[in-house]
Amino acid sequence: MEQLKTLDASFLMAEDSDRNVSLAIGGIAIVDGAAPNRDQFKDTLAQRIRAIPRCTQMLRTQPFDVGAPQWVDDPGFDVNHHLRRVALPRPGGDAELYRVAADILERRLDRNRPLWECWVIEGLKGNRWAVLMKIHHCVADGISATRILTRLCDDVGGDAFARPVAAKRTPVARPYLKPVPDIAPRSNPIDDFWRTIARIADTAVRTASGAAEIAGGLIRPSAGSSLVGPVTAMRRYRAVRVPLADVEQIRRKFDVTINDVALTAITAGFRSVLLHRGEQPRVDSLRTLVPASVRSTDTLEEPGNRISIMLPYLPVEQDDPIQQLRAVHSRLARTKHGGQRQAANVVSSAADYVPFMLSSWLIRILTRLPQRGIVTLATNVPGPRRQLEMMGHQVARLLPIPPIALRLRTGVAVLSYADDLVFGITTDYDAGADIETLANGIETAVARLAMLSQDSVLLFAK
Repeated sequence: MEQLKTLDASFLMAEDSDRNVSLAIGGIAIVDGAAPNRDQFKDTLAQRIRAIPRCTQMLRTQPFDVGAPQWVDDPGFDVNHHLRRVALPRPGGDAELYRVAADILERRLDRNRPLWECWVIEGLKGNRWAVLMKIHHCVADGISATRILTRLCDDVGGDAFARPVAAKRTPVARPYLKPVPDIAPRSNPIDDFWRTIARIADTAVRTASGAAEIAGGLIRPSAGSSLVGPVTAMRRYRAVRVPLADVEQIRRKFDVTINDVALTAITAGFRSVLLHRGEQPRVDSLRTLVPASVRSTDTLEEPGNRISIMLPYLPVEQDDPIQQLRAVHSRLARTKHGGQRQAANVVSSAADYVPFMLSSWLIRILTRLPQRGIVTLATNVPGPRRQLEMMGHQVARLLPIPPIALRLRTGVAVLSYADDLVFGITTDYDAGADIETLANGIETAVARLAMLSQDSVLLFAK
């Protein structure tokens, strides 16, 4: 029997630390056409879900955490235990969909069964319906959860997530040119040995430095922001769609990454929120938990969490969008080079070699401490690059739903799908009444950057 890894188990323990927290992550597929009848959808779901072993397994825990929980087959597995159906109130627009999605994610999953639910949502205007897949974070991270959701669609091939690749230039054969003999100097074994030692030492120093930065970020309180604090049992949810073409244009113009553009938009959104609340945005106002995938290409379909973390400060103190983008780019580069990602990966890997009873009690203690250093979560997941279909109908939109926990009152998940980049925002119901300000700030930031990227006079200094 496969045991739950310590990193995966930590999500269960974090959920145990606060009765108002549900650490399930979700995704919504909005589908064109009329919703199928219950039996038709149930048969399709049952067939496809059985191809995902973790979705038919449950956790068997050990008394007093003497050993890690184990994944075992659910002897009474019945898809009816996991399938729900709900209809939106009229008029069935985005506001009604977002309210239902928030309600669904508020409730914890039953740990006596496989840790997922599938909700069919009817009554969307425009002759549409939706599927909300809800899965516990101990089962999957953002990448694997997205893969699970897309495997419920029709005939998802291996190219669904592939980015278009530029054609390689075919070399021109020149038979009249004689091969050039290899005159490169042979490597010196002693030099190779010392170079290897130097690389190991450099990695060790950067990892230690990164560990110190993470520890400092967890211990050092933030700048008294209202964005961090206790959460209630209720949630709010919103989604923002921006054209992926605009994001690609910004990326090319300013020589940055898609993640840089997404984080800059999130920065602008939070700056709007702070100003709306009468709080002065400062350099240390928005230390952000940014998960970083450590999955190799051959583990993309595997369940569980394969993530590390970074804790950069997002530049909410900057007003100019270009300066924000420049600051995000440089801070992310500095954080990556500083070793935070490597340090977090080393710690999570080493935890699997520590007796589970010891690591579990330590994690339970840490998750019960009132952390005040991290203010929000921002995660970016690459989604399918082509349009999907479900039961013969086109999937018009995919929306990510992040959880909130550990006094983080707001979480933002970014997902690319076909021609869109989608920001899914979850907030505490009471503390996030101005969620529209955050959503509008994100949308406006991308539009401003897209407009500025069309101005050929602007230069981006690296």
